[in-house]
Amino acid sequence: MTRKNDRPRAVDPRDEIVDHLGPMRAFALSLTGNHAEADDLVQEALVKAWKNISQFEAGTNMQAWLFTILRNTFYSSRRKSKREVADPDDHFAGTLAEKPAHDGRLQMNEFMVAFNTLPATQREALALVGASGYSYEEAAEMCGVAVGTIKSRTNRGRARLVELLSPDDGSYQDMTDQVTAAVVNAGNPTGRAS
Repeated sequence: MTRKNDRPRAVDPRDEIVDHLGPMRAFALSLTGNHAEADDLVQEALVKAWKNISQFEAGTNMQAWLFTILRNTFYSSRRKSKREVADPDDHFAGTLAEKPAHDGRLQMNEFMVAFNTLPATQREALALVGASGYSYEEAAEMCGVAVGTIKSRTNRGRARLVELLSPDDGSYQDMTDQVTAAVVNAGNPTGRAS
């Protein structure tokens, strides 16, 4: 005998949000280049997602939905910040956080300096396709652009990173940081052809 109250309760999509905090922070860091700004961006995106959770379609990709909110929040804040006083040399921001030690051939701070010289659209494409592992199609949908545009941004960004970092032997095979290697080597952390 089954009672009305014995039915399984629907899963609240808010419960799933916490599973995506790490990837959201990594994506935000790739966009902002600053740990404190990335944390603020994630927090703002989470508030928007929480308030608009009714717009999330059950059965769709929660992380893609959150990344779209985060991306839109980033670009909205960039437009607003044009009217604000900035910390152009990052003197103050640099005192707030310490970059982690990196024992690979390519030092993380060298990579971040090179990465931050790329246009935001290329950083975004590399973060989505290279570091987060999204397909070109998924990244294009999140960014609201054509697949060819994402492919072009990703390839130009990778080519520019390789040019800026210019290793002696042209390979990144001995890096220990797999995410950095994946971004530079088109999603393949070993740098070798599959």
